[in-house]
Amino acid sequence: MSQLSKTRRAADAARPSYQFYGSIRHAFKQFHWGNYVLLFLLGMFFYYVWVQVDQTLNYKWNWEIIPSWVIRYDEDTGSWVPNLLLQGLITTFRLTLYSSIIALILGIGLGLARTAKNRVVLMLARTYLELLRNVPQVVIIFVFYFFLSEQIVQALDIESWARQIARGENSGIWSFFFGDMRRFPSLVSGVLVLSLFESAFVGEIIRTGIQTVPKGQHEAASSIGMTRFQSMRYIVLPQAFRKILPPLANQQIILVKNSAFVSLIAVQELAYKTTELVATTRAIFESWLTTAAFYFVICFGLSLLFRRLEQRSKSHERS
Repeated sequence: MSQLSKTRRAADAARPSYQFYGSIRHAFKQFHWGNYVLLFLLGMFFYYVWVQVDQTLNYKWNWEIIPSWVIRYDEDTGSWVPNLLLQGLITTFRLTLYSSIIALILGIGLGLARTAKNRVVLMLARTYLELLRNVPQVVIIFVFYFFLSEQIVQALDIESWARQIARGENSGIWSFFFGDMRRFPSLVSGVLVLSLFESAFVGEIIRTGIQTVPKGQHEAASSIGMTRFQSMRYIVLPQAFRKILPPLANQQIILVKNSAFVSLIAVQELAYKTTELVATTRAIFESWLTTAAFYFVICFGLSLLFRRLEQRSKSHERS
């Protein structure tokens, strides 16, 4: 590769960050006096709400206790260990990661089923999607939990298996990936519920991506003797995934926020741990504001990361 090509690739890789910060500077340059007045009024409104909470409710703020509930020093081990909020945050990461992987696998199957020529397969996939679209999410979570995930956990005897691992000597590697193995069944239930729910929306995104690929691509693959499976694997899906990366990334962010719903089925993620913290300390506003900040940092960070990856992918396609 020539030196000019290397220099051009390096410039293309650095361009997204320049564009991002440049857009922020441009946005501030577009501000006029009306925008500053609006920001001032918004600031006064939030200050008024803060004062009303402090005076009307006679609420005593106690922010100094929050850091110790995020991480604490364990005198027995002589090291810093996660406390309630950080434990819940780690569980949220695990839920999101495992659910997104399973939802993507199931979503690919649903997307293919939504484009199938078999009417029975097509109607089953559409029925599954329409049910999830038109039933409240909380109801869907309870239905999946009691009728599917809980039955799977009991049928596979996951609870006794997890207890055996928790008592074993080599439980460290299992704890790293799944946390406290005594709560492994609840984690499995949460992952199954979230992945089954999210797979419907991932499947619809994949269906849209498949349908954006020109029909000539399908016909060309068929003319050279490819089966439908080979055509999808080597021709259609690679092109579709490049087009659906932005909506898939957005669905991933939605999944992080939706993970809070599984606290209703006693999965000890961030929202569940926050309710425990409120019950223990009575620090209602501090606890929930801290949790909101955690969710915001995760979702906003993912948004910036996916935007950066999307811009880098576009720059590589142009080069």
